[in-house]
Amino acid sequence: MTLSNQLQTAGVQLELLTGPLTGIYDPNGMGAMFFAVLAVAAQLDRNYIREKTLEGQAAAANKGNHGGRPKVIDDDMPSTALHLRDQEMSLRDIAKKLIITTGTKKGQHPSHATVMRMLREHDEKAATAASA
Repeated sequence: MTLSNQLQTAGVQLELLTGPLTGIYDPNGMGAMFFAVLAVAAQLDRNYIREKTLEGQAAAANKGNHGGRPKVIDDDMPSTALHLRDQEMSLRDIAKKLIITTGTKKGQHPSHATVMRMLREHDEKAATAASA
């Protein structure tokens, strides 16, 4: 309703293009009541969709599906990658030595970008810990 008032003061009009109430919306009298009823119905619909979405997410989480992309990096990968980097291996060679253990890419090698990101994140954490 607040938005409707702001639009009305700015000179914006609502025109119903189809249906039994075709024409320009009159913000006075019955038009205001009609708009209020539509606004309430839209808000109720939005709340219902939100509730059902949250219920669906909770049900999926109870089944162990927490959404999002599956993790490619397991707990052992960073230490292995750091060890290989200390031996002055290239990112390509490091990626070829690592194997994804879970998810849809199980058994494949991570991309060079993933290895680079993993090492960069480790370096940033180490730098933050050293400065603290």
